[in-house]
Amino acid sequence: MTQYANDFSLIFQHPYIVVIIITALLFDFVNGFHDAANSIATIVGTRVLTPFKAVIWAAIWNFAAMWFFKMHVANTVGKLVNPEFITLDVVFGGLVGAIVWNLITWYGGLPSSSSHALLGGLCGAAVANAAKFSGVMNYTSMWKTIRFIAYAPLIGFALGLILIIILLWTLRRVHPRTVDKIFRVVQLGSAALFSLGHGSNDAQKTMGIIAALLYTTLWKEHTADFKAGLIPHWIMFACFLTMGLGTMAGGWRIVKTMGMKITKLKPHGGAAAELAAAITLFASAQLGVPVSTTHTITGAIMGVGSVQRISAVRWSVARSVIWAWVLTIPAAGIMGAICVKIVPLLHH
Repeated sequence: MTQYANDFSLIFQHPYIVVIIITALLFDFVNGFHDAANSIATIVGTRVLTPFKAVIWAAIWNFAAMWFFKMHVANTVGKLVNPEFITLDVVFGGLVGAIVWNLITWYGGLPSSSSHALLGGLCGAAVANAAKFSGVMNYTSMWKTIRFIAYAPLIGFALGLILIIILLWTLRRVHPRTVDKIFRVVQLGSAALFSLGHGSNDAQKTMGIIAALLYTTLWKEHTADFKAGLIPHWIMFACFLTMGLGTMAGGWRIVKTMGMKITKLKPHGGAAAELAAAITLFASAQLGVPVSTTHTITGAIMGVGSVQRISAVRWSVARSVIWAWVLTIPAAGIMGAICVKIVPLLHH
């Protein structure tokens, strides 16, 4: 990455770019803060760790994901919008639009995906700025992302259901107290795996946005690197560190509610849900598909809960989550489109 040493100094000569990068990292921080509950809901719900200890555990593994996964998700996100349509205003407008939608859904109590808000905001801003749909977005990457809005929770549900059935059959002759004791230790590992998956997916989305911004502005001479998916180490480090800090900063305040919201879990059920969600996130990271950790863990918890009886899952919660899945990308896209029209008025 030595070829970027001089280019890195150029960033500080462009205050607007610095503001955009800070905004992107702020989004990454809020993503960690907002999605901390997803990472550790089950381990808190089963009372294996206290909320504060759980977010520290999750933050460590969020950051550790930097060394475990290739940057396939970042490359997909960085190329959702074709390079010729990426401008400073588009990136900034897309980020602000995503943040606005997150605040609206937070205020309304609607469970939404920060990740999909980011994708919707960016694409909406790009389309509005170009004043056309044709050729603006990489539709192959976009449709792959949209399909996994449905696939990720369904895969999580199916894996959670399969794993809990296997566990219940395997442990059928073991005393429940012994099972709980064993899985209080096992769940530390499954929670770590899920937090690794969370870091591998969510931090890479912000990484892709920052890389796309710099490669299409200051680093145009390095377009071959952009096409090859090369991301400088400092961007990787900043995004993984910021997400870890966001998780530590205050996610524990909402974890208690999330941990018991969908269904009541015991340690072996929590481990099954976390492992199911982790497998889904690892697979999506390898395929380069940006998915929502909210969707994934929700599906896995519902799969584990439904093995008891269908009524064990609070389906009213599931309905509100599904509405959020449907609305987030188009709504954030509208917010991004509005913001990209307002942003030029603020700095000209």
